[in-house]
Amino acid sequence: MEEHATDLWERILEQARRGLPEQTYTTWLSSARAVSWERGVLCIVAPTRFHSDWLEDKYGDRLQEIGGRILGTPVQLRVSSAEGAPARVPPEITVTPLVESPDPVAPASASADSPSPPSPPVTGLNSRYTFDRFIVGRNNQLAQAASRSVAERPAQGYNPLFLYGATGLGKTHLMHAIAHHTLENGAAARICYIPAEQFVNEMVGAIYGHTTEAFRARYRSYDLLLVDDVQFLRRKEHTQEEFFHTFNVLHNGGRQIVLTSDRHPKELEGLEERLVSRFEWGLVAAVHPPDYETRLAILRKKAHEDRVELDPEVLDLIARVCQSSVRELEGAVIKLLAFSSLTRRDVTVELARQTLLGGADGACRPLDPSSIRDAVASEWGVSGEALGSVRRSRDVLVPRQVAMFLLRRLLDLPLARIGREFGGRDHSTVHHSIRKVERQMEADEAFRHRVGSVERRLESHP
Repeated sequence: MEEHATDLWERILEQARRGLPEQTYTTWLSSARAVSWERGVLCIVAPTRFHSDWLEDKYGDRLQEIGGRILGTPVQLRVSSAEGAPARVPPEITVTPLVESPDPVAPASASADSPSPPSPPVTGLNSRYTFDRFIVGRNNQLAQAASRSVAERPAQGYNPLFLYGATGLGKTHLMHAIAHHTLENGAAARICYIPAEQFVNEMVGAIYGHTTEAFRARYRSYDLLLVDDVQFLRRKEHTQEEFFHTFNVLHNGGRQIVLTSDRHPKELEGLEERLVSRFEWGLVAAVHPPDYETRLAILRKKAHEDRVELDPEVLDLIARVCQSSVRELEGAVIKLLAFSSLTRRDVTVELARQTLLGGADGACRPLDPSSIRDAVASEWGVSGEALGSVRRSRDVLVPRQVAMFLLRRLLDLPLARIGREFGGRDHSTVHHSIRKVERQMEADEAFRHRVGSVERRLESHP
């Protein structure tokens, strides 16, 4: 079993390495090893708890996706550390093919003595994403309260619940928390969590495999459907048509729907108006970047969970420097502790300032407009200054538009603010640039991977 696990893990690493900076791969992935492959679950052990947390949070979804592509069936990744208990496969987890015939649903006339179909397992959930581990602040209070209400009383209040906001702010955390809480309380028998991109891929596979009826029946049988990143449905007319009818069947049947997106439904250009209308039927709640007090609370909780002693002044510095997202905060702590370990120096305010604000090998900068602009400029081989100039040649125009897109996506800045970062361009120009990048990403796979690679590097290096 371990031999098969090692082989699969090496194949996953081989593909993951192509889209990552070599330093990132060497630091966080190469030192992890596979220990078992059983019932669709690949168990990985990293050297330390910080390694395992970082690997799971930052790269877990991507590694699972790669494993799924290699095998043709979903792969669940379980990461533990060599310092703690060994990873093990939970006995209740099984994995089924992406597109399959569902368990038969008993017709209305079936006898009351007829056995109910078994509840399928919920795959893709992160065990660390629970309500207990979610820090509530002014930036997310409504979203958290609505999520708890939905988890405790599915389909009795906000249906659908639509959460939106920039990446790394906790939307997926809340969605997973709803699923975990519902499972614990038995409020829904059949639950499905799925990223919208996977829904699209399964729909395409069902069409080519002539299994659309099975696909349709399966998704219309759930009591709780959670779809992450619904912006991926834009401009996919056939998938939108299918999702529209699935939405209606579930909603009319009193089943709960939860959706997340990187922006408000009305801003999802390329989405049919009838879908936008339905997304607004329930409650639309924003998740904003955390304020200082919330950032500090997040840092304190993470330090407590990881049993790490950090000076209050260090936590204060991190909270003031890292302002864009929860991921950035957690990444800053990991980087600081890693730098402390590598240099064999105590974690002090001076070390934190050096690590987070520059001035030493391995130093990092907080994620801000300047760092995003410089990363894009470097990828396209132009200067950061050129992106703010009046030049309109293609060698500058494309990276400028990509930088605007990433400022909106990663920092959720207003269009006018983004325009000021690029020579005072007006908000309509920024809006046009962002939409152009989105359309090109949908039409050009190589371009999408290139932009995604820059985004992942920025997220991995706060």
